Amino acid sequence: MDIYRSGIRPVLFSGLNVDPEWAHHQTLQLLSWLDRTSVNPVSSWIESTIRSSFSGFDPRLTQTLWGLEFTNPIGLGAGFDKDGVAAGIWQSLGFGFAELGTVTFHPQPGNPQPRLFRLLSDQAVLNRMGFNNLGAKALATRLQSRETRRPISIPIGINLGKSKITPLEEAESDYLGSFRELKGCGDYFVVNVSSPNTPGLRSLQDSEQLSKILHSLQQENEGEKPLLVKIAPDLENEAICDIIELAGTYQLAGIIATNTTISREGLTTQKIAKTGKFVSEEAGGISGKPLQKRSTEVIRLIWQKTRGQLPIIGVGGIFTALDAWEKITAGASLVQVYTGWVYEGPGMIRNLSTGLLQKLEEQGLESISQAVGLANKTEELKPLN
Repeated sequence: MDIYRSGIRPVLFSGLNVDPEWAHHQTLQLLSWLDRTSVNPVSSWIESTIRSSFSGFDPRLTQTLWGLEFTNPIGLGAGFDKDGVAAGIWQSLGFGFAELGTVTFHPQPGNPQPRLFRLLSDQAVLNRMGFNNLGAKALATRLQSRETRRPISIPIGINLGKSKITPLEEAESDYLGSFRELKGCGDYFVVNVSSPNTPGLRSLQDSEQLSKILHSLQQENEGEKPLLVKIAPDLENEAICDIIELAGTYQLAGIIATNTTISREGLTTQKIAKTGKFVSEEAGGISGKPLQKRSTEVIRLIWQKTRGQLPIIGVGGIFTALDAWEKITAGASLVQVYTGWVYEGPGMIRNLSTGLLQKLEEQGLESISQAVGLANKTEELKPLN
């Protein structure tokens, strides 16, 4: 029996109706304490118990991308640990990698509360957090200070966003400032131009605007760190193809597909109880199940247009091993979870790993890398335009 789903989640979500942001903060506080006090016998015992319960290893799930070894393809999505306070604990919960941030050059409080809402009947979350974080310098200091403690054994990505106070025309220097602060702290970096919660940010997905940012970052980078871009699910396919072209021009390491959606189509939830407003009137991005189909479509499009030559991290609506398998076989080399992990609980990563191994056995495959784009390989690829 899954204690989290059958006992803890109903109490938190429905019985006590605990505020989602408060619950998130308390969870991070606990995980941060475990990470900081890992030499303490009590903390060490708790973490050891977590590791034995929620993590596992099977060489069939390992991959090497960008010179980095991923012990499994399941990562923590950006937004959960913005300030890296629990950076060393995610490996014990079974994740194959973790993405910190979104972090901005300037510290910022984010948008006014309440700003995080569960849509239970849709298995979704609506958020308008607004990149609340302590800033790039604080994250760099935290990650550098922990180098004297136990090392982090999984790849760590850092998701970069634009500070709200920085004008759009100065976005290039804002991203560059964050990258300079953090360049030595992350294994890969993500340019986030797709959150709906910073005014005007999504306009930076336009080819001309994005070109300036990527050119500046890659000049500073000099090929040292894998650089990816995270895109919105609401882009038209033509715009996605423009970004794919930019990825080639600026030698990006990959694309993350996708961020949250501003679409409200097909939602069962009509009103947000906390505010009394219709969902259609609430600002913010939707994550979880409603994003599942479109994010997979975007993954498939990218894989087909690049003939599988550009690595993709798939994110959006992953709750089960089948959900993860669909994204991988559509073309994602790696996947990320956030909302699904909140709904399914800490046992989710182990369940996904077990389910993926079962899928490999059913298909007669020896490694997860053989499954990447498998659904597309059964069809003859159309020539690129």
